[in-house]
Amino acid sequence: MQQVQPRVAMFGGTFDPVHLGHLRSAVELREALGLDCVHMLPAARPPLREVPGVSAEHRLELLQLGIGDTPGLVADGRELKRSGPSYSADTLTELRAEYGDQARLVMALGHDAFLRLADWHAPERLFELAHVVVMERPDHGAALSVALGELIAGRDVQTADQLMASPAGGLLRLSLPTRMAVSATEVRQRLASGRSVRYLLTAEVERRLLALGLYGAGDG
Repeated sequence: MQQVQPRVAMFGGTFDPVHLGHLRSAVELREALGLDCVHMLPAARPPLREVPGVSAEHRLELLQLGIGDTPGLVADGRELKRSGPSYSADTLTELRAEYGDQARLVMALGHDAFLRLADWHAPERLFELAHVVVMERPDHGAALSVALGELIAGRDVQTADQLMASPAGGLLRLSLPTRMAVSATEVRQRLASGRSVRYLLTAEVERRLLALGLYGAGDG
């Protein structure tokens, strides 16, 4: 009898702060790929983005509050414990060691991050360790760079079943059902100017943000 291999995703980001778009995408990603677990990982020092103005510890705390008891989602703080930039290849190496050589390991990312994938640290290594799943947006019309085109050549698959036929190496472009148009930038701007963020964040995240006075917010 063939052994059923774990299906696990890494969903990283600054989560600055985590909002309903992040959380809903993680839930729909898990459903679409039949995943056992989605590790949501706040980056301590994202190599290709500005360092967030809010501490990694606070971003992890808000992520834990946002996830709550949602089945299959895990707030994973491992990148906060490492020194230096938060390289996805290092995180995938750890996850691969934990789940085994035959586990179906996925790195999920948004379209904007995907367009810069060839600039990441050790991009070829990412495909050796995992599949890449791009959570597409309705307006994803940007052309691919030559370097990115070369990196992903021959890796495209069309379905989740095709992707999960092997442990790593594939690329799936996935249109999630909801695709909520929420951005962390907009949330931060609203908080800084005293405008409402109700229904952009979970109630627990909103309460904690206000209590801590993060992003220029306050509880009055």
